[in-house]
Amino acid sequence: MKSEKETTNSLIENRAASLQTTSKVVLPPSLAERIERYPENKRRPVNKTVFKNDYFQLTYNTRNQSMAISSKGDLVYSAIPYDTARNYIQRAAIQYLLHPEEIRRYIELHQTTIEKYLMLSIFQVSGNRVDDKSFEVKQAYKAILQNPLLEIQVAGRLMQHDETGPLSANLAGKFLFSENIKTGIAGYISEYLNFVVQLANSLPLMIDGKDVQLLDAVEQDQLLIDKGLTIYSDIESALSLLPQEVKHDVEQALAVTDSAQMVNTQPLLRSQYGEELSRTRENYVAHSVHPDEAEKYFKNVHSTENRNLINVVSDIHAQDGKLPFVNRHFNVLVGDVSDSHVQDEEIEGIYVIGGHELMDVLPETTDVSDEQWDKWRPFFNYEWFKELMQETDEAWYLLPTGEHDFYEVVKTEITSRFPKMKLLNNEYLIYEGIRYVGLTIPVALVRRKEALQRFILNALEKILGEDVDTPTVIVSHAPLFNELSLLPETSDAYNKDYVCSEPQIEKLFERYNIIGAIHGHHHIPASSRRFKNVEFAGKRMFVVCSIYSKVNTGFELMSLLECGK
Repeated sequence: MKSEKETTNSLIENRAASLQTTSKVVLPPSLAERIERYPENKRRPVNKTVFKNDYFQLTYNTRNQSMAISSKGDLVYSAIPYDTARNYIQRAAIQYLLHPEEIRRYIELHQTTIEKYLMLSIFQVSGNRVDDKSFEVKQAYKAILQNPLLEIQVAGRLMQHDETGPLSANLAGKFLFSENIKTGIAGYISEYLNFVVQLANSLPLMIDGKDVQLLDAVEQDQLLIDKGLTIYSDIESALSLLPQEVKHDVEQALAVTDSAQMVNTQPLLRSQYGEELSRTRENYVAHSVHPDEAEKYFKNVHSTENRNLINVVSDIHAQDGKLPFVNRHFNVLVGDVSDSHVQDEEIEGIYVIGGHELMDVLPETTDVSDEQWDKWRPFFNYEWFKELMQETDEAWYLLPTGEHDFYEVVKTEITSRFPKMKLLNNEYLIYEGIRYVGLTIPVALVRRKEALQRFILNALEKILGEDVDTPTVIVSHAPLFNELSLLPETSDAYNKDYVCSEPQIEKLFERYNIIGAIHGHHHIPASSRRFKNVEFAGKRMFVVCSIYSKVNTGFELMSLLECGK
């Protein structure tokens, strides 16, 4: 007969097993035991509480076997309306704990940009126009470096700036210390640091500011572990720099005290400031200009040279006729590269067709009688081509699936501009032992999913042939289907119907040595993720999506290829 302890352990292990649906990874008993502690989990079929304190909680999603940190209802992240930087600031907070000196260098690298923002912030608050080299600006910049919680915020906003473009709304609250203390963000960061340190020292997790993963799941990738907070992280140097009350709270895992407010570490709570917060947001006036206008004022401080050996990048949308980065190795350009007839005679690698290429290759003249239009005349009578010329947004869902003479003409035009690139229009190229299959899927044809998946199946059967052994990576601009997409279910662009419904595709994946898939299209920020490992057709493979930004000129594919071989 089992003892009480053995029975309890058995129940915990069974509970852990029951939480798994499709993943083969068994939930560690330590997490299952935590889930059993919280009575509310008995009535929650999906999001189970794993760990919580007064302001934050870690939840486990039983459907997709993922974990996430979220703030509880009373804690306000920011009093600034439409403040979209939370994930970036949390990421900066983790990096500050791990590498405070690198965060300082990152800020110093952007000093010119910060001083531009401070100049505009001072004008917003005082009405005084000051030069970006003025005493007032220099003092405001110095104040950032003297306040670690503001330094973390600024670093996070710069990460957002580098990935998505200039930030221009409500600048004072974001960059001036005198105004920032009113936003509540410093208090949010204090409580977030307190929570993640408790969490990392209580469970076998890796926390990077957005994602939370089990250490077992990332232990094979030291680069991932180094980017996140774990029980093994050395955070002593960061703690020594944080304000004393924050340092004490993190070390003691206690609630923030009512000590001196030089750094304002008190959290902003809806229960105490609800009406005031509502009035602030109702009366909010956005001091902003369009990012395209703001862009010209700010200097790109990042190198345009990329040294990845196998460099994956998509959705560049180059506007000035040239690629914004340099890579002299092997590149995988995953569509939507050009919006300005870009040419590059030196870049090498492979290229697949995206939606924007279909417009970009057309002649710049609107005179269709011009001989430049001769190669396109065979398509003039197609409804999708007419829409492509007149109402582009209406054309995407009418495009021919994959195999069409139109795409061969597009291929010829792109090849003339990128002579050292191999454009794969439903073809393959073997490079250093890896077979890259390029499928022409410019957009996600959800309404015509069956026809699209028949094309995918037929094209892969034809391209792969009898070679079942060569490690193969499938590259397409739009993802093949949800199972091999990096787009999260929480995205507005996610469509639950875009799943693989053709069983023969799964059988094909089972037969061939397909180790991964690469896509673009959805403009997923690099801070969200650039790759993940998935289970599909009974095997483990990678999915990569790497869009272009000033800090992300491509993703190095080599490590994933080595793991997949």
